[in-house]
Amino acid sequence: FEHIRANAKKKGIWLECINGYKEHVHCLISLGKDQSISKVSKLIKGESSYWINSQQLIDQKFRWQDDYWAVSVSKSHVVAVRNYIQNQEKHHKKISFREEVEDFIQKQGWDLVKG
Repeated sequence: FEHIRANAKKKGIWLECINGYKEHVHCLISLGKDQSISKVSKLIKGESSYWINSQQLIDQKFRWQDDYWAVSVSKSHVVAVRNYIQNQEKHHKKISFREEVEDFIQKQGWDLVKG
């Protein structure tokens, strides 16, 4: 996570908070006027997978999944989102990431798009 944070800073990406648990990573990012979610995601994922592989941090070749999930956060919720991100390990002892995503999708009335 520290490498991703340093790389984001070099690329002018304001990464407020980063953390994850096992199979996922959460980033709280503020987009600049010339940045898009897809561009920032590509920059973070591309460089970090290159770095993970060049450092041989895992036995097989590392690849991020092709997609990502982004939601906007109002200023009044930034502290709560930051706390949620920082406490991923504790949070996912209670509920799996998959269960959490399915629950969120159901609460929002969305359909999960499977490609």
